[in-house]
Amino acid sequence: MAVAPTVTALRESAAALQPELTALRHALHREPELGLDLPLTQAKVLAALEGLPLEIALGEKLSSVTVVLRGGLPGPTVLLRGDMDALPVQETSGLPFASEITGAMHACGHDLHVTALVGAARLLCERRAQLAGDVVFMFQPGEEGRGGARVMIDEGVLDASGSRPVAAYALHVASSMPQGQVLGRPGSIMAAADTLVVTLRGRGGHGSAPHAALDPVPAACEAVLALQTMVTRRFDAFDPVVVTTGLLRAGTINNVIPDDAYFEATVRSFSPEARARVREESVRVVRGVAAAHGLDADVEFVEVYPVTVNDPVEAAFAAETARELLGRDRWTTLAQPLAGAEDFSFVAERVPAAFFFLGACVDGLDPATAPYNHSPEAAFADAVLADGAALLAALALGRLDRDGASGTA
Repeated sequence: MAVAPTVTALRESAAALQPELTALRHALHREPELGLDLPLTQAKVLAALEGLPLEIALGEKLSSVTVVLRGGLPGPTVLLRGDMDALPVQETSGLPFASEITGAMHACGHDLHVTALVGAARLLCERRAQLAGDVVFMFQPGEEGRGGARVMIDEGVLDASGSRPVAAYALHVASSMPQGQVLGRPGSIMAAADTLVVTLRGRGGHGSAPHAALDPVPAACEAVLALQTMVTRRFDAFDPVVVTTGLLRAGTINNVIPDDAYFEATVRSFSPEARARVREESVRVVRGVAAAHGLDADVEFVEVYPVTVNDPVEAAFAAETARELLGRDRWTTLAQPLAGAEDFSFVAERVPAAFFFLGACVDGLDPATAPYNHSPEAAFADAVLADGAALLAALALGRLDRDGASGTA
């Protein structure tokens, strides 16, 4: 079963938390922190959880907070995750609670994720006697390219309760999705993000005599274009990859042929199979172009984040839970995955998981034109905080009820 007859009470309890959730979210937003070291954020989380019947452990290599709530009845473990870090963006939103830290902003809504997870902890502590098992709350730094989830896994977050979770859930707010709408899909929901790093090594010379040198610049340009041809000719259009060269560097002046040329590309793929293949094909293409020009090539395919893959059973459960809790019209099944990447993928590789989006477009804006996540103008609606907290709590309650010993939610 999903969430059972306690749906109304859960929604009402979450709504009652809205004022303090809003205050916490604004406090987090004013003091964003980057990367793995988030002492101010960690302190705010600990203060928000103070006095609750929780087991709390802090990270060693990062400012994580791992929290375990022991249910009143025996049963398995479920994990709920919220990422905590901000982005190196100078905020221009004009909000009254805008970032007070120069060059840092919660432009991806992680302040809402933290707040929703704190809210879920509060709601579940109130219902501790009903919990048929344990809940792990994973407050995670370093999602924005630092792989904080992997570090927390290495430090034991998946075994924090003493048993590996049977399921894991995470939400992500979106400033350009309709407010209050929950969106997800089974299977791949977010892309893998990897980096192709290339140095083509030639022999420098005078720009007037390219025949006396080995010019790496035309080869670099050819390699960039060859990668685009590879995308369209070596991969199924229904299991695509995206290769974008965002950095290209060579030379110092217009009449000198440089010794080498350098470029980096981001590589996105939507299935583990396509990811493995693009690693092999992209390296082969670049080395082939270099060899055709008589150049040496240093080519490195750096794996960053895997594909985020939703377990079909857990994705269906999340969808039905959202419908029961919030209303049948509040769930949308995405037709295709998004090309962004998520390090919740490291959790989903190890535990059956569901990752979904919660629309947070602010009142008065059109989701189709609202500033997107990561924009310095991005804004997120406080109004979705109670729904996010209630949904995370409902997922834990319902999932433990399904496998636990109580037989009730």
